[in-house]
Amino acid sequence: MSTESYILTDTHTHIYYQANTPQLEEQLARCFAKKIERLFLPNVEAASISQVMATVAAYPEHCFPMLGLHPCSVKENYLEELQQIEKALATHKVYAIGEIGLDLYWDKTTLELQREAFRIQVSWAKSLALPIDIHCREAFDELFLLLEELKDDKLFGVLHCFTGNLEQAKKAIDLGFALGIGGVVTFKKSGLDAVVKEIDLQHIVLETDAPYLAPSPFRGKENESSYLHYIAEKVADIKETDIAQVANITTANSKRIFGI
Repeated sequence: MSTESYILTDTHTHIYYQANTPQLEEQLARCFAKKIERLFLPNVEAASISQVMATVAAYPEHCFPMLGLHPCSVKENYLEELQQIEKALATHKVYAIGEIGLDLYWDKTTLELQREAFRIQVSWAKSLALPIDIHCREAFDELFLLLEELKDDKLFGVLHCFTGNLEQAKKAIDLGFALGIGGVVTFKKSGLDAVVKEIDLQHIVLETDAPYLAPSPFRGKENESSYLHYIAEKVADIKETDIAQVANITTANSKRIFGI
């Protein structure tokens, strides 16, 4: 591991699930020991806003909030949920609208509702000059159609937990999005390493999606943000460079996208 000074940024973590518990303090202490000093927190529905904001209040120099309605939380009452989230946007400083997007893995029947929720939240992001943080699972074709529909110079952000192929990666970048690379890149048969090898680091940010998708050697176990350094090391190996360069470039990318 490089001894150079650097800071790692976890651009997508649900560490706020540990809000107001000793586990939060312990997990963040492990982050700081691994030079992970910036963490971006996406909520998933109106009920999780308080957890996000409690965590941000406890660690204002290190934790930064995003607000949005996760596609798996888009149900028949989605307009009510969006109303509550929009109300919170008026009273809280946030750095992105997210996580939002499309998920056809769990429920295909809500696709039209998911599309409409996405359009509404993209309009918020544009009016607030904020990036969007996109969740996409088994819905790349549908997502790209939506992004083409909504494309303009105000549409930008991160395609979180990117697991697509090289063609999809290039399409996302052309549409103004960075690729959020997480634990999947450390999985032997994911194929994501081959994609990352072909993509310039200028288009990549790092993330854990904790407590989900733990990297090797913790695959299948609960993830946490301190494991980001395993992801950074893997990307450094793929790029034939050191972790300091990966950290410096990806953190600079996060600053450019999120504005902090």
